[in-house]
Amino acid sequence: MSKSGKHGIILFGHGARDPRWGEPFERLAAKLRVLRGEPVSLAFLELMSPDLPAAVARQAAGACDAITIVPVFFGQGGHVRRDLPEIVDKCRAAHPNIPISCAIAVGEDDAVLDAVVEYCLRQSDQ
Repeated sequence: MSKSGKHGIILFGHGARDPRWGEPFERLAAKLRVLRGEPVSLAFLELMSPDLPAAVARQAAGACDAITIVPVFFGQGGHVRRDLPEIVDKCRAAHPNIPISCAIAVGEDDAVLDAVVEYCLRQSDQ
């Protein structure tokens, strides 16, 4: 690691016209910031800002020496399969000295699905 040792996380969501749609993403980012104490930011595919290249540039300017993008999508639709890899490639080209990795969509992780199952069970117990 470089002397800064910062590894940023960017939560990447779709975006929406209604700004209230972003509130759960803001809460998720805030929870991560409390637990991690390192750069955590949001980025959106469309309709909201910042977009992913702007968020990556901001973390790069903030001395991050590595960045992980976490797609906060429930599944691997066209945006995650086609659009996201193209945008990530552009970000890597713009910041060749910073390793940029991309996780799978959060909904593809069994632990996330288990949490959703628990939520559903709690709702049915009410």
